[in-house]
Amino acid sequence: MVVVRRRATSISAPRFSREDVEALSANRNEPEWLRESRLMAWEIYEDLPMPGLTQEEWRRTDYRHIRWEEADRIISPNGTAVLEAVPPANLEPLIGDEQGGLLVFVDGKVVHSEVSAELTQAGVVFTDLATACREHEHLVRPNLMTRAVLPTDGKFAALHAALWTHGVFVHIPRGKAVELPLHVVMYNTRAGASMGHVLVVLEENAQATMLVDYLSADAQTHSAYIGATELLVGDAANLRFVALQNWNRNTFEFSHQRGRVGRSANLDWIIGTFGGRLVKLYLEMELDGVYANGRMSGMFFADKDQLFDHDTQQNHNAPLTTSDLLFKGAARDQARTVWQGMIKSLPKMQKIDGFQACRNLLLSEEARMDAIPGLEIEADDVACSHAATFGTLEAEPIYYLMSRGIPRPDAELMLTEGYFDELLQRIPFERVRERLLAALDEKILG
Repeated sequence: MVVVRRRATSISAPRFSREDVEALSANRNEPEWLRESRLMAWEIYEDLPMPGLTQEEWRRTDYRHIRWEEADRIISPNGTAVLEAVPPANLEPLIGDEQGGLLVFVDGKVVHSEVSAELTQAGVVFTDLATACREHEHLVRPNLMTRAVLPTDGKFAALHAALWTHGVFVHIPRGKAVELPLHVVMYNTRAGASMGHVLVVLEENAQATMLVDYLSADAQTHSAYIGATELLVGDAANLRFVALQNWNRNTFEFSHQRGRVGRSANLDWIIGTFGGRLVKLYLEMELDGVYANGRMSGMFFADKDQLFDHDTQQNHNAPLTTSDLLFKGAARDQARTVWQGMIKSLPKMQKIDGFQACRNLLLSEEARMDAIPGLEIEADDVACSHAATFGTLEAEPIYYLMSRGIPRPDAELMLTEGYFDELLQRIPFERVRERLLAALDEKILG
């Protein structure tokens, strides 16, 4: 008998150091509390191993081909970091001709910042995170990576906490309703590492709608985006949050995103994933208060050699809470997608209602799509269910459209657009829906 021993393939890591953390904080003249927070996160990062294929949540997502020697150089803004570098379509007002606020980053640098006088007078804070840490410490410090995303959540979460490069801070005071949407654009023109952060805090009975666009110019070398999003929705508050990503094909994204929903509050969270070489997202809703409600809608389309991995969690931490998750995705060419979902309730969290579904559309024989729903229920008076489906475009409707004179590629395009329409209609901005539809058409037509 011949025993074959496989040599373990080591997983390379980004080549950052404690000195990088110290330099980043010093160069920005950050307050001492933030410097200490970064250094504590760095210690956690050093203690944690790089995630590997032996871990359940990573065993379908192999990122060992990333060239860290290219991707771990933090992008420093230079003369190209100007507003004109951003595609004009991503700067358009979301509703009519007005915006509640627009904040634009190019290579991590703020190149445009505006907020309506009405919001400023109402006490709304909408600014970049670095400025907020200096000018609004009493609002930022208790919430920045202390209540939602934590440095202990994983290797990449700790790295982000130690070295986040830029971000946005939103604070809506108690009882204030922001009617006009807030818009953030994070655009990279250069290759390397960027670590953007989104921190949104809604106090009791507040209301807001927000869109964050992530995108980058084409590049031949590898890049890494290591991000975090924290959505803190207070009691009786209402947040509609849309995040759309279209990185270039040499970007690797590793992000942790978590929303916390208070008593009688509502979080409507919409995610779109279209770009990047490899994307690993942790997306979690924490329903913390009685009658809290959370809806998560996700759409993704992978082609060529893309790999998208969405890991979702719906945690019912209080009784009488409701969660609803629907993801719809498509894959063609040699692309691969993974969705892993879990609905979890703590003991005695009775009368919860949780649902999750992932619909998958295979557009080529070489593509692969995995969907793994799950339930972890520790209460006995609940209504929880999950579903995952897989399919291809049906021949009959294609032939029907062709019999009406529509060429086959156009017929397939129409049916695929119809497949995603349910989620497109959940996006509250017509111009953004049109932009997404154009991106889908480009993917479908190859």
